Amino acid sequence: MDSAHYFSAEPVGPEQRRRLSVTLAGRDVTVETAGGIFSPDALDKGTAAMLRTVPDPPSSGSFLDIGTGWGPLTLTLGLSSPGAQITGVEVNDRAAQLCRDNAAALGLENVSVYRPDEVPAGRTFDLIWSNPPIRVGKEALHSILLQWLPRLAPGGQALLVVQKNLGADSLLPWMAAALDERSPGQFTASRFGTEKGFRILQVRRILTG
Repeated sequence: MDSAHYFSAEPVGPEQRRRLSVTLAGRDVTVETAGGIFSPDALDKGTAAMLRTVPDPPSSGSFLDIGTGWGPLTLTLGLSSPGAQITGVEVNDRAAQLCRDNAAALGLENVSVYRPDEVPAGRTFDLIWSNPPIRVGKEALHSILLQWLPRLAPGGQALLVVQKNLGADSLLPWMAAALDERSPGQFTASRFGTEKGFRILQVRRILTG
C-alpha cells in the first residue's frame, strides 16, 4: 500500500465501511474497517506476529499505541487490561474514528484515540506497543519514534514490531544511540524476539531512585 495514502490525515476516496472478523486478546470479535487506512482487509502479518510473541500487558497502568489504524493493538490492550487507560495516536482521521467506534462497540470505556498533537506534552506511559509506519521513510519514522519513546515512564517498556527486510536490525542500534544522546543512561534497547521474518524490538526506561 502507498504509505502516503494511509499516512494522510484525510484519505482519498469515499469511506465505505466493511466488517471484519478477527481474534483479539483470545476473543472472536467483529470490527469495522474501510479503504484508505492500513491493512483494512485483515490483521496484518506484523501485528499478528507481535501479538503471538509479546507477553500479556499488565492489568493496570497508562498504555500507548503509536499508529492505531483500525485498532488491533489498541483494542487488544483494552480487552486485556480493563483496569488500564489506553491511548491510541493516529494521524489518519478515518482510521482514528474507526478505532474509536470499534472500541465503543466492544464496550471499551478505557480507550481514547487522538491525533498526535492532541496528547498533552507531559503525559507518560508505562507500556508502548506499536507496529510503526516503516514505509513513511527513515526521517519521518525516526521523528515519530523520538516523539513517543521518550514518553516512557521510569520502569516502562516499549515493544515494536518491524519487518526484518525493512530495516529492523539497523533501527535497533539507531534507537539505542538516539535515546542515549537525548537522555544519557536512561534507556536500553534490545531485540525481544523474532517471529516469521519480523523482529520484536524492546526499549526500556531504567527505573532510577
